[in-house]
Amino acid sequence: MNIPFLDIQASYHELKSEIDAAVQRVLASGWYILGAEVDAFEQDYATYCGVRHCVSVANGLDALHLALRAMDVGPGDEVIVPSNTYIATWLAVSQCGAVPVPVEPVEATYNLDPAKIEAAITARTKVILPVHLYGQAADLAPILAIAKQHGLRVLEDGAQAHGARYRGQRVGGHGDAVTWSFYPGKNLGALGDAGAVTTNDPEIADRIRVLRNYGSRVKYVNEVQGYNSRLDPLQAAALRVKLSYLDAWNARRAVIADLYTNSLADSGLVLPEVLDGTDPAWHLYVVRSPEREALQAKLTQAGVGSLIHYPIPPHLQQAYAGAGFTAGQFPLAESMAEQVLSLPMGPHLGREQQLRVIDAIVSA
Repeated sequence: MNIPFLDIQASYHELKSEIDAAVQRVLASGWYILGAEVDAFEQDYATYCGVRHCVSVANGLDALHLALRAMDVGPGDEVIVPSNTYIATWLAVSQCGAVPVPVEPVEATYNLDPAKIEAAITARTKVILPVHLYGQAADLAPILAIAKQHGLRVLEDGAQAHGARYRGQRVGGHGDAVTWSFYPGKNLGALGDAGAVTTNDPEIADRIRVLRNYGSRVKYVNEVQGYNSRLDPLQAAALRVKLSYLDAWNARRAVIADLYTNSLADSGLVLPEVLDGTDPAWHLYVVRSPEREALQAKLTQAGVGSLIHYPIPPHLQQAYAGAGFTAGQFPLAESMAEQVLSLPMGPHLGREQQLRVIDAIVSA
C-alpha cells in the first residue's frame, strides 16, 4: 500500500456528479469572466466566514498583493511578516515596493509571536501580516491590540486556514481583511489557481474590486492602474460545490490529527500544539525531528508520502539575497526549516492508511 501525502483527485471523485453539473452549467451559460456564478460564490464564502464582503481574485498571491494595495501600502512602507512562512507572504509586500520586516514565531504553534511584534515597529510600519500557518489560527487578540495602539492595519493570510476558528469565530473577519488561496491542495481547493479577500470594510472591498479588473468599474473607464486578476466562473462553480462539504472534510481532518497526536505521543517527535481558544483546520499535520532526513527516507521506503513545508525560510532564499539578511539572524525559522515534516493529511485518508502511517513512524 502506497500512501500519498495528499490525494487531490479524491475530492473530485467524491463530488463528481455535482462538480460536473456545476461545470456544465457554466459552459452552457456562455459567461466565462466574472458574472453571476462568481457573485454567488463570493456571497456564499462571505456568509461562511461571517463577514460582509468577499472579493475573488485569480490566486492567493494576488489576494495578498491587492489587499496590501487597497491598504495604501507602497514604496517606503514596512509590513511585519512571519520569519517562517511560504514566500508568497513576503512577495506580496515586495510587489508593493514595501519592505517585509520578519518577526520570529511562537515555537509551540509556528505562528507569529505577538510578544516580539512591538520591537519591530518603526515609523514606516503600516501593516501587521500574521499567517494562520498549517491551519492553526494565529493569536489574533494581542496582535489586534498592538495594531490598534500603533494605528496599524492587520491583514491575515488565511491561505491554509479555511474553516479554522479563533475564540469561536471563523477566521475571515477578525482583522481588517483576510486573504485566501484556493489552490487545489488547500482545504477548500479549486480546479486550478484561485483566491479571494474577505473583509468587513466596504472601502477595502471596493478598492480590490477595482484593482482586480484593470482599475475599472465601468468598461473602458480606468480609475487607477489596476491588474487582471479575476476568478473565472468555472472555478467559482466548483468552489461553491466544495464549500458545502468543507466543514465535514475539516472534521475528518480533525479525527486524523487526534489519532496522530494520541498515537505518536511517545515517538520522540515534536507534535503540533493547539492554542487555547482555537479550532485548527488541520491543513497540515507537521512534526519536528532533528533526524528529519532519515525519518523521511524510512517513510518513503515504507510507501508513506511526506513533504517539507518549507525547507528554506524566506530570508535565506535567493530572491531576498540583496535584502541584507544573514544566516542565524532568525534562528527559530531556520531551526524549523531544518526539522519540520508534514505527514499525510486529508479528508480522504482512510483509517487503514492512517494506521499504516503511524506504524511506519513508530518503526522508523
